[in-house]
Amino acid sequence: MKIALLGASGFIGRYLKRALRAADHDLTFILREGFNKPVTDFCAEYIDYHDVVINLCGAPLSKRWNETYKQELLDSRILTTRKITEAILYASNPPKTFINASSVGIYNDEKTQTEDSQAFADNFLGKLCQVWEAEAMMANEMCRVVILRIGLVLAKDEGTLKKMMPPFRSGIGATVGNGNQGVSWIHIDDLTEIFLFVINHPEIQGILNAVGENPTDNFHFSEMLGKMYGQPVYFSIPRFALKLIYGEGAQVLIDGQRVIPEKLLKSGFQFQHPTLTKALVDLYKKQPSQGSI
Repeated sequence: MKIALLGASGFIGRYLKRALRAADHDLTFILREGFNKPVTDFCAEYIDYHDVVINLCGAPLSKRWNETYKQELLDSRILTTRKITEAILYASNPPKTFINASSVGIYNDEKTQTEDSQAFADNFLGKLCQVWEAEAMMANEMCRVVILRIGLVLAKDEGTLKKMMPPFRSGIGATVGNGNQGVSWIHIDDLTEIFLFVINHPEIQGILNAVGENPTDNFHFSEMLGKMYGQPVYFSIPRFALKLIYGEGAQVLIDGQRVIPEKLLKSGFQFQHPTLTKALVDLYKKQPSQGSI
């Protein structure tokens, strides 16, 4: 298939690019400077005559948020998605499928969530995701739209684990607050397989939770990271300390969600790494020092 990909240079995009090439797909990379072009030119170069369009664009959440950066978080998601949607609606030969990223941060932390849940977080990230998804769904009248609500992505020395693992190796790893907040995670290999699965299963549409089938909580997640290096976890980072460092952006670390990939499981998707233990053992090629989660 001919696939247009935005965000190929990002963390998830680099893995996905390799997986799509390995599956013999023909890739077009949507360049950021392309968004300065009129919608007619943008459509002709990136959208028309493509089978699939994938949008992974978005400024990193793991930074300190001030009003300027919050606007960047919005613009990097809303404006890019809007341009793609406008081009799909304009196209004479539109793609059959539009896959847009989103986040499990759209959900609140009150219960276990499935795709049918409307229990959205009443904070900046929750509201951002709702607007972001609404922009993507505007293309629904022209093509199949699939929105992947992605959880914490696990990859060795990449993403969140790149920042988290050094303290755990040194024995100073810590939980966040009381550690009760949910952690919905997914191995990077399973995430890339979900994209391929969606491409090859045209019956799947709408919202899809792109998370592993066994969510945990921050306490057990931290405990498991410590066990990978035989280091018990004695410490806890107070919530106020994270707010001092990240400002409003601390909500990404302080809040949590327990999310189930119900639609994927019903569609027959098979996870390569169904448990946190198996995922971390695969990434670090080490057995936990004691027990498992």
